[in-house]
Amino acid sequence: MTEKRPTEHRGSSMTRDMNAPRTPRLHPSWLAHLEHYFHDESMKTLKAFLVEEQRQAQVFPPNRLIFNAFNTTPLSQVKVVILGQDPYHGPGQAHGLSFSVPSGVYPPPSLLNIFQELVNDVGVPMPTSGDLSDWARRGVLLLNTALTVRARAANSHRGQGWESFTDEVIRVVNKERERVVFMLWGRNARQKKNLIDTQRHFIIESPHPSPYSANSGFFGSRPFSRANQFLRTHGHSPIDWRLS
Repeated sequence: MTEKRPTEHRGSSMTRDMNAPRTPRLHPSWLAHLEHYFHDESMKTLKAFLVEEQRQAQVFPPNRLIFNAFNTTPLSQVKVVILGQDPYHGPGQAHGLSFSVPSGVYPPPSLLNIFQELVNDVGVPMPTSGDLSDWARRGVLLLNTALTVRARAANSHRGQGWESFTDEVIRVVNKERERVVFMLWGRNARQKKNLIDTQRHFIIESPHPSPYSANSGFFGSRPFSRANQFLRTHGHSPIDWRLS
């Protein structure tokens, strides 16, 4: 698969959008619970940071895709949350769904490790595309702890305000949904554990699927079959983990 180049760069509409005094476009089911947060001082500080970042470098994903996860998976459909670290920092990779890349972009090493565990766990064919949008449409919220990143600088937007926003997202899912599976992959994701009511929901935590840590407990964790077992036990239809 050939790598695609991003269509938006610094100085683009992303900067204008982040400056604009309006709420980003989110599915109404999310907006009902998160709109107030976009008027919080911490979010205003984050917007200012992103504007300045875009003056200096490329930021991924493009602005129109920062909240892609919330528009692809309505709150009312969330059955599984896969929580990662931050978006891919290579050109053309990030599109607002954690661990996913657009169709036609070769899967990064972390995603290849996810696919390896997927095949070993539930026996589906090895995916030919790194686009996880089908999972998102089936009720899997593909979320990162930080929703943006500077080009070629992993974890560069950590500690700038996204964590408090994604804390709020976890709180909303925890409160509004029943019997959700939370897959917490990596240290940043596992720090959200205390926001989740384990009497109502199920947590599957492991090291990040990165090549640096996958052999330390991600491989063999069987997250996909364990998630479906929990969903079935509590009267939910399982996730179809097959991808094209």
